[in-house]
Amino acid sequence: MSTIIPLSELRQQIDSIDQQILQLINQRAECAIQVAKTKQAEGETGSFYRPDREAQVLRRIKEINPGPLSDNTAAHLFREVMSACLALEKPLEVAYLGPQGTFTQQATFKHFGHAVKDIPVPTINEIFQAVESGHCQFGVVPVENSTEGVIAHTLDRFINSPLQICGEVEIRVHHNLLGKMDSMAEITEVYSHQQSLAQCRQWLNTHLPNVACTAVSSNAEAARLASLDPTKAAIASLVAAELYDLKVLEKNIEDEANNTTRFIVIGQQQPASTGIDKTSILVSTGNQPGALHRILAPFAENGISMAHIESRPSRQGLWEYVFFIDIDGHRDDSDVAKALDTLQNNVKLLKILGSYPKAVI
Repeated sequence: MSTIIPLSELRQQIDSIDQQILQLINQRAECAIQVAKTKQAEGETGSFYRPDREAQVLRRIKEINPGPLSDNTAAHLFREVMSACLALEKPLEVAYLGPQGTFTQQATFKHFGHAVKDIPVPTINEIFQAVESGHCQFGVVPVENSTEGVIAHTLDRFINSPLQICGEVEIRVHHNLLGKMDSMAEITEVYSHQQSLAQCRQWLNTHLPNVACTAVSSNAEAARLASLDPTKAAIASLVAAELYDLKVLEKNIEDEANNTTRFIVIGQQQPASTGIDKTSILVSTGNQPGALHRILAPFAENGISMAHIESRPSRQGLWEYVFFIDIDGHRDDSDVAKALDTLQNNVKLLKILGSYPKAVI
């Protein structure tokens, strides 16, 4: 029979452990400050954030974690420690699709931690502009939803942007019906982003069949509008409900149980290989027979898995398309480099949008 340890003794142990943890975290912070000084002495003046290095650290934490904390919980804790330490080196400014309370803001915190300086921006195009101009070091934009597919505005912006994809993050999306009213019978209109309305279409048709649905710029904006009128409701996150003091009328109204949105981190960096990477490319062939085969063949010949392919109008000529493709591996990997070299000779345009670590947490 196991011995029951007195509560007072357990609390003393916890206090002692907390003191050790605090000392070690501050030692790590001191190391981070020294890292910044060394980089500055070597002439480095840009962002000290390295997505490849941070991905490797978080993966290592998950590998060596003995429990009882889950691997993801341990990684999230270290994500916040790393975020706070990086802020001591040099504050990181990241643009996201605002206002406050959007899923893009949640993705920003999940990827960079809460010590980042998050800057809300009203449109995807303006996020790109903020990073291209150097106003922000990085931006976070939605690129794909498991239910409704790609975010066309994001893909189209890459056609003429010099920015690189530096990372990715996935958010499990739960949609909630929010409002000031006490009953759904009082709702005259529902606001939300067009993607969220689409992801909740069946639920809305079943439970609010005669209520108008209006698309707005973001779910957080929908929550803000709903906070101004007791007859209007919003589809948004629980974070938005708290920010705008709204009641949660119904939780988890998304039609698909595994509704997930993928976000990408855009910036000027080209992350180094971590061994678990993804490469995104843009390809244009012109309107030619067998064009798609010429795109796919080099990857098959080199044993490279393709994660995603999407076509978009090129806007350069009638019936001409560009293809956005995600493949496994890094541009510096020998098999990927060989496939890209072959592809370069078979297409009208090849643009590498970025090689970056796969999402860790």
